[in-house]
Amino acid sequence: MEINANVFSNSEITVTYKPRCCANAQLCAKQLSNVFRNSVIPWIDLEGAQTEAIINQIKKCPSGALQYHLNKKEVA
Repeated sequence: MEINANVFSNSEITVTYKPRCCANAQLCAKQLSNVFRNSVIPWIDLEGAQTEAIINQIKKCPSGALQYHLNKKEVA
């Protein structure tokens, strides 16, 4: 399986980052630095905030370089 370094997931959400689209406005890192970290690898830590806060920040991305989808929970 190919691993994409620009896909980040936890049990609730998957976030994708397209570096070629990024306008480097740095809104994500300035406004939610516990998730979008400048000098740490991996630079996105989905455990740094609640899923709703991450979604709200991604919606502010001016270039659309950050996108997300909610992971479906399987029903037993």
